[in-house]
Amino acid sequence: MNKKFAFQASGYYCKNFDEVEYMHNQLICVNENGMIEKVFNEDDIEYKKTLFKYRDNNQLHVLKDDEIMLPGFVDLHIHAPQWAQSGTALDKPLEVWLDEYTFPLEARFKDLDFAKEVYEDVVDITLKNGTTTGVYFATVDREASVLLAKICGEKGQRGFVGKVAMDDPAGCPDYYKDFDGKSSITETENFIKDVLKLKDNYEQKVYPVITPRFIPSCTNESLEGLGKLAKKYDVHIQTHASESDWAHGFVKEKLGKNDVKALWEFGLMGEKSMVAHAPFLEDADLEIMIASKTTIAHCPLSNAYFANAVLPVKEFHSRGINIGLATDISGGYSPSIYHGIRQAVISSKMLQDGVNPRLDKKIRGRKNAAITLNNAFYLATVAGGKALGIPVGKLEKGYAFDVQIINTKENIPRFYKEKHPEDLLHKVLLLAQTGNIKDVWVQGRNTHE
Repeated sequence: MNKKFAFQASGYYCKNFDEVEYMHNQLICVNENGMIEKVFNEDDIEYKKTLFKYRDNNQLHVLKDDEIMLPGFVDLHIHAPQWAQSGTALDKPLEVWLDEYTFPLEARFKDLDFAKEVYEDVVDITLKNGTTTGVYFATVDREASVLLAKICGEKGQRGFVGKVAMDDPAGCPDYYKDFDGKSSITETENFIKDVLKLKDNYEQKVYPVITPRFIPSCTNESLEGLGKLAKKYDVHIQTHASESDWAHGFVKEKLGKNDVKALWEFGLMGEKSMVAHAPFLEDADLEIMIASKTTIAHCPLSNAYFANAVLPVKEFHSRGINIGLATDISGGYSPSIYHGIRQAVISSKMLQDGVNPRLDKKIRGRKNAAITLNNAFYLATVAGGKALGIPVGKLEKGYAFDVQIINTKENIPRFYKEKHPEDLLHKVLLLAQTGNIKDVWVQGRNTHE
């Protein structure tokens, strides 16, 4: 168990989708469980008294003038084994990329030594990039998938990990699949039990996630069984939905309906469900998303390569759909949510303005589609916590102390005082590199130590 401590820090977090809260020299008090128990402003009566108490007990951390505090990021969609091929073959169509590169790579994770090497590295690199909570696809292999959960726990990252379920011979290579629907369900249930045994070994905890890869690779038998497991164990669910022209059309042809309706009928849509990508959702799909309270894991980098479309974040959010942010390693080449924030804003701006210069500007784009940096910061923090039902993403009482300490001196121009406090936040979101992230704390533990 950790010791109590406090931080005197300036920083930022999102109050809501549009508004950012600026903290100036606030005192953030953290209890033995790594939770924020009190926050004092400089003008609070108890501020100085509390500060001196923590200082006298050698429990006070004071940020330098050129350092700020941000919440840790929540990455809602990471293919952990694919870290080994990040930056590879992104010029290929999705179905070719899967068949020629991704499935052969993931099949190698039966080798636990290889799995350990890759998984330790991907957890290290995402932590270094400020990701305090990661939602991971592992592989079909149960033992290697449990290993990933252990590595998250040991390294101090809050991990939501899924053993991939894929059993349809028509959509999977013979060398990389569950034997059949029954074994897919059985192995997933055994995986859930294995991770639940580990869950409380770590202060930040690790969690099992039911993970049908996507409908093209799963039989109806496995999808129905996985839906029943989700209800039985009350665990999270992750999958892909309407990712590209090819994937969206494949499911329509296979089942005669869109992904979202099919997933709903199989019991795989709900408050603990996350579907990645989803730019092709139709009105009927949106109604199901809203009614089920399912979250979209927005993957702006990989969407730019594979999705053939831009997710209309602003519209979907306005209709009541929760949307979090994700890197989608390795369809997204970068393990940094900072890159995801930047691409989310860029893509939305391109959606609004349109990209075909031969069309008149009046019809070229999608009206009012652009999101702001504040919006994207919200997706990366508060929305991720909401998707997972855990108190992360804000620097307030009752939230886990999951934070990044950012050095604003390197790589970031500061030749004069910014006109508005948010200007510095925006500089950081757009310019920060891994070297700017001095420390990353998860549940009150400094994972960089």
